[in-house]
Formats: sequence, C-alpha cells, structure tokens
Amino acid sequence: MTPSDYPLTEVPQDQRRGLLPMAVILLGFTFFTATMWAGGTLGTAFSFGELLFVILIGNLLLGTYASCLAFIAYKSGLNSALMGRFCFGEVGSKLSDFILGFTQIGWYAWGTATLAIVLVKVTALPEAWQTPLMILFGMAFCITAMIGFRGMDLLSRIAVPAMLIFILISLYTGLMDVGGVSALFGIEPTQSLSFAAAITIVIGTFVSGATQATNWSRFANSGKVAVWATMGAFFIGNGLMVFTGALGTLIYQQADIVDVMLAQGFLVLAVLMLFMNIWTTQDNTIYNFAVAGCNLIRTDKRRTVTIIGAAIGTIMAVFGMYNFLIPFLVLLGTFIPPIGGVIMADFWLRHKGQYPLLENAQLPDFNWIGLSSYALASAAAYFSPVLPPIVGVIVAIAVYGVLSSAFNTEASPTLDNS
Repeated sequence: MTPSDYPLTEVPQDQRRGLLPMAVILLGFTFFTATMWAGGTLGTAFSFGELLFVILIGNLLLGTYASCLAFIAYKSGLNSALMGRFCFGEVGSKLSDFILGFTQIGWYAWGTATLAIVLVKVTALPEAWQTPLMILFGMAFCITAMIGFRGMDLLSRIAVPAMLIFILISLYTGLMDVGGVSALFGIEPTQSLSFAAAITIVIGTFVSGATQATNWSRFANSGKVAVWATMGAFFIGNGLMVFTGALGTLIYQQADIVDVMLAQGFLVLAVLMLFMNIWTTQDNTIYNFAVAGCNLIRTDKRRTVTIIGAAIGTIMAVFGMYNFLIPFLVLLGTFIPPIGGVIMADFWLRHKGQYPLLENAQLPDFNWIGLSSYALASAAAYFSPVLPPIVGVIVAIAVYGVLSSAFNTEASPTLDNS
C-alpha cells in the first residue's frame, strides 16, 4: 500500500486484499453507537415481531445497495468520489464530494461528542471536562486514518472480535433479565412510527457510509470478496447494531450498548466498548472525508486533508452536533442514495460495466445527464410518502437510463485497467 492509499487513482491489482481484512474494517465501520440510538427509536414503536421484520428488510436493502457499489469499486479500483467524475463530470463531481464529505464530518462530530459526553457521565468527571475531551478525541481518532488501510485494518482486527464478544454477553444478560424471548413478544409499543419512516431510519443510519464503503471495497481482490464483506458489514453488522439498540430500549429503556452494560453491572466492559465502538467508526469516517476532500480539491495530500477534516468535525462537536442525530439520519436517507443510483446507472448503462482508465478518460466538466438524474431523484425521494431511500435509487437509475437513451450519449473509449 502506498502512503497515500490511492486517493486519486485506481487501486493496482497487486495491492488488493482478501476477505478477512476487508470484513474486519467494514464491520468496525458499521459497529457504531449512533446506529443503536436509531434502533432505540424503533424499539418503542413496534411489537417485537414487527421490529425484527423492519430490521431485516431495512438492512437487507441497505446491504444490497452497498454491495452493488462494492462490486463496481472492485471492478474499477475506484471509490465513489472518483466514480463521480464519470457520472457527474470533472467539475460536477465536486457536488457529490461536498455532500458525501459533509455527511462524514457530521458523523465524526457526533461520534466525538458522544464519547466525551458518555465518558464524563460514566466516570463522574466534572461536566467542564466535556469540551477538552472532545478536542482530545477529535484529533486523536484521526491517527489510524492518517496511516491508512493498514492502520484501520490493525485496529479492527483487535476491536471487532472484542466488541462482538461484549455485545453477545450483553444480549444474553438482557434476555435473562427480561425473562427470555417469549417475554419480548409480549411487550407492547409505546410510540407510533410508520413502516416507511422506520425503514428510512434504518437505511439512513449508514447509507452515507454504504455509499462511501467503496473506499475499502476497491481494495478487494475479487468480486466475491467485495460483495460478501460488504453485505456482511451492512446487513449483519449494521443489523446487529440496530437490534442491540432496540433490545436495550425494550429491556432497560437505554439504546446505547454502553448504558445497557452499565445497567447490567459491566463497568469495565462498558468503557472498553465505548472506546472501540467509537474509534473503529471514527477513523473510517474521517478517512471517507479525506478521500472525498482529495477529489474535491484535486490533491493527493490525504493525510493533510484528514487533519483538516478532524479539526472541522471537532469544532462541530463542541458546538452541539450531538443534538441533531435523528433529523440528520432522515436527511441522509433522502439525499445520499440517489448518488449511488446515478453511479450504478452510469457504470452499467453507459460504460457497460467497464470504466476507462481515469488518467486517459476524456470527461466533460459537467455530465448534465448525471446531475439532472440526481436532482430529480432527490426531489422524488424528498416528496415520496413511502421509502424515500429506495425511491431515490430507483428514480436515479430510471431517469439516467431514459436521458442517456434520449440523448444517445456514448462513454469514453474503454481501456483495460486490470
């Protein structure tokens, strides 16, 4: 791996990786406390049987979306920011760079604030410590991201198995405390939430991450590795987080696994879980921002952009990003999926499953078909009364196909980039 991790070029075949490193990085990415909070919102709004159905469908759709992009990333060696040059144009891709980068900074700010606030509460430190801790954690979490794939791989190999064990211990204890699975089916919902809103929240928890998981799936050494690692992370991993948050709310009225473990008496495990849960997502998140930022300003100084992004996220954390999680999730679930839809349509319909080498591609400043498709799909998702994320992807693909056919556009000459 080069120090830059190829922020502006295809990943060479001799730098591709197998299933284990891909899976642990992506699982570490999706093991995130914010997802549990979203699960907590669902846990009070549905019966246990309905809840399982919502989690299954929502994460299956999310995993399928992420896996489709993962396969394209494997085929091309490109991440979503670089794919944006093909479907939005050299200058037009800066729009998607900004949107994707902004959402990742939002997550980074939320995670940084969460760790500081929860740690102060758990350890009974004075509340005045929150801001200094946000600054400390905000800048410290970017270290493994600055190292790149190797740094995040090493951290995830240690943290992911440990977190799985902690979660299973907590879930088992919770089931024993509530009286078994049969008791869960007897709990009645206390809040109201539509099925469409619930699916949007489940998808919104990580649809931005799913769109940018190509930053790692482009390193896969086969299509199967890219798809299975991604589906495992976003269907199973993210689903487990949503389920854990929902179960914690049902049993202990606490969505966060850390609060649940404290209620169960696992103080040491709770603190360890808190650090690993946040850190393994934070480094991935700020890495995503750096990749989008490198494409936005056309620089290969990924480490510098990483530090700048961490500083911006830290400032946002200090000024209260923590309080806007659910509206932020709904926003992500509406405006991010159409980007992935346009990428998929452009790759399969216009480029017939094979991009030319980026350095040899003759790309316009603006691909108006891609930009128009994104705008129309985002509007359709925003005004859709049902499943905005799914509507956004489907409309993006359909509109791109219709416009491409109507204007008879041709892709740049395809070259073998294997």
